[in-house]
Amino acid sequence: MSTLGEGSAPARLPTLRHSVGFWVVAVAFTAVMAYSTVPTPLYGLYEAADGFPPFVVTFVFAAYAVGVVAALYFAGHLSDVVGRRRMILIAVGVEIVAAVVFLVWSELPGLLVARFVNGAGVGLLTATATAHISELRSRARPDEDPANAVTVSGIANLGGLGLGPLIGGLFAEFLPAPLLLPHLVFLVLFVVSLVALLMVPETVTRPAESRPYRPQRISVPPAARPTFVAAGAAAFSAFAVFGLFTSLAPTFLVVSLHETDRLVAGAVSFSVFAAACVAQVLFRGFSIRRQLRLVLTLMPAGLVLLSAGALLASLPLFAVGGVVSGAGVGLLFRCALARAGATSSPETRGEVLAAVFLIGYAGLSVPVLLVGAALLVFAPATVLVAFAALLLVAVLVSATRLLHQDR
Repeated sequence: MSTLGEGSAPARLPTLRHSVGFWVVAVAFTAVMAYSTVPTPLYGLYEAADGFPPFVVTFVFAAYAVGVVAALYFAGHLSDVVGRRRMILIAVGVEIVAAVVFLVWSELPGLLVARFVNGAGVGLLTATATAHISELRSRARPDEDPANAVTVSGIANLGGLGLGPLIGGLFAEFLPAPLLLPHLVFLVLFVVSLVALLMVPETVTRPAESRPYRPQRISVPPAARPTFVAAGAAAFSAFAVFGLFTSLAPTFLVVSLHETDRLVAGAVSFSVFAAACVAQVLFRGFSIRRQLRLVLTLMPAGLVLLSAGALLASLPLFAVGGVVSGAGVGLLFRCALARAGATSSPETRGEVLAAVFLIGYAGLSVPVLLVGAALLVFAPATVLVAFAALLLVAVLVSATRLLHQDR
């Protein structure tokens, strides 16, 4: 154990092995992503408590997405310079601030602020944690297939997003104070995570000379740009599908299917992300080409079933369509990350991944804002079917382009 000065400086926390640090970062990543979707089944309770109409939920969700995009643009790439662990610690600290705002300010303005801060923490974390997980695993097991780390980070990301609605639904149905207790529980979890993360090894050597700050930019070798563009388009399409299930779907279940059970709303969203995770694990041994061919089969089937469930007011059809779509979009997202990562060097991995997530979260925010505007004019079922049709076109085009780049 080292000290800064003999007999005067406090002892530092011990450093964990890379293999243990790998799981600490993965768990913290999962927790932050879960917290970002905990409010999904609670929006109806916020509506009732503050008296705002259902379409406002899409703007609350958009505040989260804007926070993510802003953080990715201004700071998502900085872990290449300041270090992975430091950026992850800052991200978890930001989530602690978000939890406090949720706890003390539950009216609509506070909800907008809390969701923006919540999104900012996610934006700081996603690319950094993805890169850190990969680097920790490669140092712990240098002979292991790098795809395993990609799978773990993908499950932490999408699995966390899926756990959030389920946790929120459980709190809403079975525990008191559902607008307070989830945030209190995650606040404690984040504080514990901070302590554990302080002991995780750093994997980035800070440059000897400081670099001038600049916002995120896309820096990819010219020969790799077509691949990066295809990966970015695939990430945009994948996140647009996720946005459907974390913004519009809960409102649709209540308004059109008259399903008021918050646990059901959470379970439907959870099933989509769970299917995405399961598909990534089941098909991780497939080549990217085979995975993309599965995407081109699963996505049309899933979105057609989803639309049929909306038009026929059938919850089972809607849920099955969500699961099939989730499996397809999970594979699409994994392929996008893998192809984008292949265009980067270790020194620029955080920057390239941040750029992919920036494009992806633009897909999460822009379509949702358009959906919110459409809900002012059209019925939720009509909006959902039209949105699903547009998503199908986007997914087919982006997956086909990514398939072409893998030749």
